[in-house]
Amino acid sequence: MRGISRRRFVMGTAGVAAAMAWPIRRVLGANDAINMGFIGLGGRGTDSARWFSEIAGVRVAALCDADSNRLGAVQKRFPGAKGVADLRRVIEDKSIEAVVISTCNHWHALAAIWAIQAGKDVYVEKPVSQTVWEGRKIVEAARKYGRIVQGGAQQRSDPVQPKIRELIKSEKLGKMQWIWGNRIGMRETIGKVAQAIKPPASVDYDLWLGPAQDEPMYRQNFHYDWHWVWNTGSGEMGNWGVHILDDIRNMLSDRCSLPVKMLAGGGRVAWDDAGETPNAHFVYFDTGIVPVILWLTNLPLKTGVKQEPHYRGIRSGYVIQFENGYYAGARGGGWSYDNSGKRLEQFKGDGGGKHAANFIEAVRKRDRSIQNGEIEQIHYTSAWCHVANIGFRVGGSYAKGQELGVGKGLPQWGELLGKFHENLEANGVDASKAGLKVSSVLEIDPKKEVFVGGTGVEKANALLKREYRKGFEVKDEV
Repeated sequence: MRGISRRRFVMGTAGVAAAMAWPIRRVLGANDAINMGFIGLGGRGTDSARWFSEIAGVRVAALCDADSNRLGAVQKRFPGAKGVADLRRVIEDKSIEAVVISTCNHWHALAAIWAIQAGKDVYVEKPVSQTVWEGRKIVEAARKYGRIVQGGAQQRSDPVQPKIRELIKSEKLGKMQWIWGNRIGMRETIGKVAQAIKPPASVDYDLWLGPAQDEPMYRQNFHYDWHWVWNTGSGEMGNWGVHILDDIRNMLSDRCSLPVKMLAGGGRVAWDDAGETPNAHFVYFDTGIVPVILWLTNLPLKTGVKQEPHYRGIRSGYVIQFENGYYAGARGGGWSYDNSGKRLEQFKGDGGGKHAANFIEAVRKRDRSIQNGEIEQIHYTSAWCHVANIGFRVGGSYAKGQELGVGKGLPQWGELLGKFHENLEANGVDASKAGLKVSSVLEIDPKKEVFVGGTGVEKANALLKREYRKGFEVKDEV
């Protein structure tokens, strides 16, 4: 390990009492400044530093990134902040009271746990984990050390959300029947090179890699495109699908922690690049409340056209069907309709602009109950993304039509699959030759957060955890 000994951060049984008593938390008055550290300074991390800095009583006290170029650029905007490459320097700093973690996905859980163990409150970006198991470990750490931990699902703080939940509860349109989610957003190939690329000279690669394995990278760009490799990212499902699924879980009033059954399929099609995660993905979730189905695609409406497909006008959002109408919305709001498609009522929001302020209020009041994105709920949402990805990863060879059985009695499932295939064909993809995969129906025990049935269940359960690089492990005992 470089620099600081991990004994100061990863505490075994002997260190638990000391951690619980760490004298870092002063009692904050209404006018006391909260010193914050920002770990990870890509686009999201840079925006977060600005976002929090605009809240009265918040001081950007420390900035951290393993890329010195990124660090230097953000330091120019906050010249009074300390700048370091190693996140452990921020975590050990007793003057820092809360941290925002906007690193690559593979660092989220370990960074959050280390910070919690060091007595800090934590705002961690979505998905809050790389695996279901390590997400649960963040929750355990938050409870054990009494920290305020918020997940970066900012739409939870959108004032439109309770209005939509009230529409559901009121049954003005009748009982809820099903929910269809979309993540439709065009992307480009990340390319594939013959010789593995080297990290930029400005990057401390050991620090950047952290818990992930040291695997060769054959993509063209080092930054951002880590999203599309399982070692470091969660694909589009964890990058954007997490927002859609969190909205849906919110509309179910968080009554479903994990689905009881699910099926997933898809593939990485059309591009032949170095990416591993699917750019075309479909999922059926049996929530025990109403069916939830999801369609994800990064392909355009058709080859050569800068347009995207949609369902009832929704690209990245969701449709809730009731007996006598439906709601169709995306980030920031939407409309209710009758079953003929006539608009009934508009629901306006702001996309969750006060999510950071909600975290700061909870920190000041030491009250996790007032959080809109309390860590356990965002752990569950992240876990939905993980099981959707696992379904794809353990899937067998795909034969069109075999996936229909799980949605028997729900015509919209067949409609979604029809749109999935129509989109492939419009982009020149022959589904029979594209290497598509589909899982069996996988059964889940939501309380134990494990798979309990279906073909490939052992392989699926193995993917609930990951292997960590030595010195960067998430421990069983947090």
